[in-house]
Amino acid sequence: MATYQQPALKIYRQQFPALANKLYFNYGGQGPLPQPALAAIQSAYTQMQELGPFTGGALAWMTEKVEETRGAIATELNVSPNTITLTESVSSGCNIALWGIPWQPGDHLLLSDCEHPSVIATSQQLTHRFGIEVSTFPLMATLNGGDPTAVMMAHLRPNTRLVVISHILWNTGQVLPLATMAQACRQAAPAAAILVDAAQSVGVLPLSLDELDVDFYAFTGHKWWCGPDGLGGLYVRPAALDNLEPTYIGWRGIEMNAQGKPTGWKPDSRRYEVATSAFPLFPGLTAAIHLLREWGTPTERYHRILHLSQILWEMLSTIPKITCLRTSAPESGLVAFQIEGLSNHRPFVQQLESQNIMVRLIADPNCVRACVHYLTLESEVEQLVQAIEQTLD
Repeated sequence: MATYQQPALKIYRQQFPALANKLYFNYGGQGPLPQPALAAIQSAYTQMQELGPFTGGALAWMTEKVEETRGAIATELNVSPNTITLTESVSSGCNIALWGIPWQPGDHLLLSDCEHPSVIATSQQLTHRFGIEVSTFPLMATLNGGDPTAVMMAHLRPNTRLVVISHILWNTGQVLPLATMAQACRQAAPAAAILVDAAQSVGVLPLSLDELDVDFYAFTGHKWWCGPDGLGGLYVRPAALDNLEPTYIGWRGIEMNAQGKPTGWKPDSRRYEVATSAFPLFPGLTAAIHLLREWGTPTERYHRILHLSQILWEMLSTIPKITCLRTSAPESGLVAFQIEGLSNHRPFVQQLESQNIMVRLIADPNCVRACVHYLTLESEVEQLVQAIEQTLD
């Protein structure tokens, strides 16, 4: 494929200013914003001011841009736009689902032991507020063996109302057999809904969300899609709409009569949207999604990521003091590793950053995470490994 050639990719990368002066391996935290997205945001702010920020013309223009973004997202996820709630972040999407369940005292919420702190903290508050029971199942132990589905099934209860899992685990990079897990959960606990933290899967995996049979799928545009921070989404399965109450409520989520009085919810996933957002961000995310499509299809992008993560994993595995968390090549762009004798990897991460090499510290498990993207060059992977070897000498 032409886009695999280094010269072509280097030209394409020129649209990402943040890649010009550093080795960037933090796509799982935030992707670099491309110049077309930045230009779209700036142009949108200018357009809003020229129209008048609170006018009929501005509202019509803004509504058009919001729906363009909803459509671009839906196309990438192979779902109807009506299933997409536009949010600010993954955490916002997860909170819509977590707080919208009609909890009763004694209900059970099941989490994996690899969920993000924001999800864990929300579950703790749900316990405090509603008197529900929260437990975890040991998913981290299945990274290199075992059956994630069987482990989850062993911890389901008759009173389980919600299961929360991630499609790609943010700390280890493990890709879960989500469709299989969802099907098994449906059979064993028909009353349980399934919420997926998709922070690391949207923009990495080729996705058709309807085929996964999950109820809620929360994601962001600022990581692997390289869109602006402050804009994400939540997929809500149509059959789950009636069982998820809106928690935060505003004009974007309600229907109103001629007198401006609320008459009910929007008929689809828009009911969970609230009010004013930074609307110029929407053209920015649309532009970022269009740019990544210029590079290749979701499958082609994923194969490129796998190619690079395998290279990085293989090279790291040859360094005596390095232990990769995975014992086989990664299935995602997240490559996590530990350094022999280090109980705290923070100084190591800081030392690399002082050399303009950006990786991330992960606390649990105690490790370093490097993320490769389809934008990453093979030469950058080699430079990263060389820098690691020199730092360890």
